[in-house]
Amino acid sequence: MKRTVWTFGLIAGAVLSGMMLVTMSLVDQIGFGKGEIIGYTTMVVAFLMAFFGIRSYRDNVLDGTIGFARAFQVGILITAIASLCYVATWEVIYYRMMPDFGAKYAAHMLEKAKADGATQQQLDAQLQEMKKFQELYKNPFVNAAITFVEPFPVGLVITLVCAGILKRKRREPSGRVVAGLSG
Repeated sequence: MKRTVWTFGLIAGAVLSGMMLVTMSLVDQIGFGKGEIIGYTTMVVAFLMAFFGIRSYRDNVLDGTIGFARAFQVGILITAIASLCYVATWEVIYYRMMPDFGAKYAAHMLEKAKADGATQQQLDAQLQEMKKFQELYKNPFVNAAITFVEPFPVGLVITLVCAGILKRKRREPSGRVVAGLSG
């Protein structure tokens, strides 16, 4: 299982990391809104590696049978590896390439709130919240934890769906399903 999980996890991680590098280098041109759309679309595409990883493990290692629990285990490990690649890439981008990201994002959020008709009091309150968040976000552990929570839920949902689709019980030569297999 290790080989399958690492192979497909690193492929998904490379897709996430590559697109993050491209998107973040162009964020001034495309804007934060389009950047988020590209980012989450990329996550869905990258986490499809969980489907291919589960299927590969089922067909090549388990002779075509896999239970939901084992399929979920393979998929969630692929998701975790890809999410960790995403975090590692973001840490490099944030601390080395875009140390002003927090200020730019705060300005974007304030402009968006202003365009949505926020009062000056609401804008001031939001600015104070953003300042607190920026200070908290400077801590690499907090930064990494928050960053991990961005892609992981997407991968979790995709893993659950894929495990459900790909589970397959062993059949006897007569065609009957053998009960009690949960692998």
